[in-house]
Amino acid sequence: MRIERITDLERDELRDFRSLTDVALRRVSEPAGGLYLAESTKVIERALAAGHRPRSFLLIEQWLPDVERLLAAYDFDDVPVFVGAPDLLKQLTGFDMHRGAIASMHRPPLAAVADLLDGARRVVVLEDIVDHTNVGAIFRSVAGLGADAVLITPRCADPLYRRSVRVSMGTVLQVPWTRLPEWPEGAEQLRAAGFHIAALALSDSAVELDTFASSMPEKVAVLLGSEGDGLSRAALENSDTVVTIPMMHGVDSLNVAAASAVALYTLRVR
Repeated sequence: MRIERITDLERDELRDFRSLTDVALRRVSEPAGGLYLAESTKVIERALAAGHRPRSFLLIEQWLPDVERLLAAYDFDDVPVFVGAPDLLKQLTGFDMHRGAIASMHRPPLAAVADLLDGARRVVVLEDIVDHTNVGAIFRSVAGLGADAVLITPRCADPLYRRSVRVSMGTVLQVPWTRLPEWPEGAEQLRAAGFHIAALALSDSAVELDTFASSMPEKVAVLLGSEGDGLSRAALENSDTVVTIPMMHGVDSLNVAAASAVALYTLRVR
């Protein structure tokens, strides 16, 4: 390991970790720089297991033994491991590093939609979901309930943003995902792979989830919309079936992440 103890925050090698709380800045700078951040040793471990290559690490001194054990199985002698005092690292990142370690990772290239759909039977499509917490929670549901992949529209939040990765418990690094083109091209690609598009939405003509599950097609793409407005008109027009989760006590809907878990469990491959 190339351990470097830092005292000077102006070093150019630390730029990946600077101002991590500025969401607007990071949303642009991380993809443009070809990086994402893995926070905590658990998430870093999942990133490395997925075959992603680190370009640097930042950690508090007391976490060094854990990171040394984690990296023992890899040949990363050329990757710097920056170690510093908690107060110093807070000045750099903008927050207390309670999880002890962050890795700056090279982004893997996105797969082609057709390659991701090949052999899949259950996929989730996220249309314009902008909340990173919801994106991360949905990925965790996908991993835990056995869907094969996630496809996201061009305006959807970045699954590899730090908060998404953290909320997902690192499962965004395990679940295959890629970007889907705008409608109707996105729907055409799904249907070309044999998928029935089931849009989760409120509608007078919607089919209840249990009813749809009782005779569902072999391949289903579960389409989920944004937190406020739900699915766009274009998404609904390009869907095959509108599906709703029956609710009680005057509640009209669930949070999109909770709804994804209910739908995925009900529509799981048996």
